[in-house]
Amino acid sequence: MMRAACLCGAVRFTSPALEDPLACHCRECRQQSGHYFAAGRARWDALLFEADAGLRWFRASDSASRGFCGHCGATLFWRGDDSPYVRVALGALDGPTGLRLGRHVWTDEAGDYYAIADDLPQEGEG
Repeated sequence: MMRAACLCGAVRFTSPALEDPLACHCRECRQQSGHYFAAGRARWDALLFEADAGLRWFRASDSASRGFCGHCGATLFWRGDDSPYVRVALGALDGPTGLRLGRHVWTDEAGDYYAIADDLPQEGEG
């Protein structure tokens, strides 16, 4: 199990090992996080919350919501509607994680202020 928390600790949880670590470069992820969103996938029902008093959800599109801490503002989750899976922000995990990004998605929406400087696969859309 991996431990994770927001910056202030109002949201703390454990997660099983995350799958499919990726970097999402879509406009919404960049606006929410301030850069691209690095996240891994887990089943929502496999997360165990120690504290969730700060957890808030924002309806970001017609098909997904974004979870964050309402106290410190930390970006924590992305969840598609009706999906049993959630994307967990890699930055929320206590390290070391042993994870490595495996791909970049929504690269056609990447910001013009940075270059994707690795050799990982790139997908224009997620």
